[in-house]
Amino acid sequence: MTRNTLAVMIALTCLSGAARADGITGEAGVGLGYQPHDPSGSRYETRPLPYLDLDWGDVSLSTDDGLTWSALKSNGFSAGPYLNYLPGRTANGELRGLRDVPDMAEAGGFVQYAPADFWRVFASVGQAVGGGSGQGGVFGRVGGEIGYPLGGGVIGSSNLTAHFADAQGTQTFFGVSDREAQDSGIRAYNAGGGLQNMTLTQSFEIPLAPHWSLVTSASWIHLTRSAADSSIVKAVGDTNQGEVQAAIAYKFD
Repeated sequence: MTRNTLAVMIALTCLSGAARADGITGEAGVGLGYQPHDPSGSRYETRPLPYLDLDWGDVSLSTDDGLTWSALKSNGFSAGPYLNYLPGRTANGELRGLRDVPDMAEAGGFVQYAPADFWRVFASVGQAVGGGSGQGGVFGRVGGEIGYPLGGGVIGSSNLTAHFADAQGTQTFFGVSDREAQDSGIRAYNAGGGLQNMTLTQSFEIPLAPHWSLVTSASWIHLTRSAADSSIVKAVGDTNQGEVQAAIAYKFD
């Protein structure tokens, strides 16, 4: 068992107790993901992952959106601050010679319109903090999600999200300095800001037993513009990437 998996299990045990004591609703679980090692898609790896979709009043915690506070709510609209996790990159394998990118926090604001439980449109923009010298930047998302019943208690949902980044954010993961070019053999490249990728995700939630369900998702990620033109992507990555995840989740009432 990895330290990450153990930490997730301990966190879920604490959440279970907190949910019973403080009225937290939603779902939490643990699972596995098979996904790109880094945004350029240089290789794939299997990782243990938490699954979170929890609400406590106006505060929510989810795997995709991070920790959010709906400070303003009216007629299906909500807005407020958020704090999320931005995974970094270990520069090994075919990325050897590039700089490591540490895991970072992303803090910013969001707005969402969700007049019903089964669909929503949303946008967010935030600043990454905690990176190395010259690393970080501003990241944004605009997207929509719709859910629908499929029979037998199975729920499906489809999500399409556009991901944006400023020049610093794109350079962090897709740029190559002159020094890195010498060390890695990958051509130097200065990335620009704008649309970074489009991600289409199809998810299913399948009931297993009272309070328990299997949650699965498959994503197609298409790099665009400056990210797609990166010398890293052209040398060792891919503009079209895939990701699959599965988790066993417990539902708190």
